Amino acid sequence: MSKKRVIIDVREQFEYESGHVEGALNIPPADLISGSSALENLDRDTELIVYCRTGSRSNASIQILKQKGFTNLVNGINAGHVAKNYSDK
Repeated sequence: MSKKRVIIDVREQFEYESGHVEGALNIPPADLISGSSALENLDRDTELIVYCRTGSRSNASIQILKQKGFTNLVNGINAGHVAKNYSDK
């Protein structure tokens, strides 16, 4: 199950539920560290656009994803920036 681009919202679930980029997966940093099953079937070179509220958690999450072997990582900063620059909608 490989996709060309996957958008990941690393905010907590309550933040995600208050609004997010359409199609974004909600995977908070703690879930990334523990090995989220949502990522297990992705090719390690899949483009992952990672965002939070200010870019801080997404930056930390990118470091976690690098340790997990992912190589095509983009800090999307926040939902507005991702929707404008990376969303298919």
